Amino acid sequence: MKVKLEVLESKCRSGYHKKGDTFIVEDLCPPICHELWQCIYPNVYTLLNGGNLDFGSKKCKMFRFRCPDNGRVLIKGEIYDE
Repeated sequence: MKVKLEVLESKCRSGYHKKGDTFIVEDLCPPICHELWQCIYPNVYTLLNGGNLDFGSKKCKMFRFRCPDNGRVLIKGEIYDE
């Protein structure tokens, strides 16, 4: 199983993340900010292992998360089927 991460919005102070950046995760940390990775990893791990996540009032195989640096980056994660 794989998880696709996509940057939906970016006002990253370091310029590290750009809107539209995508990463495919199988087991190792992709080349993203470590503070952001540390926050989203539990959700990525859940999806990699077939779990569902709370998404509004339902359970889904996806998530959206805002960067811990004042929400400057919005990233979406979802199951990736090639």
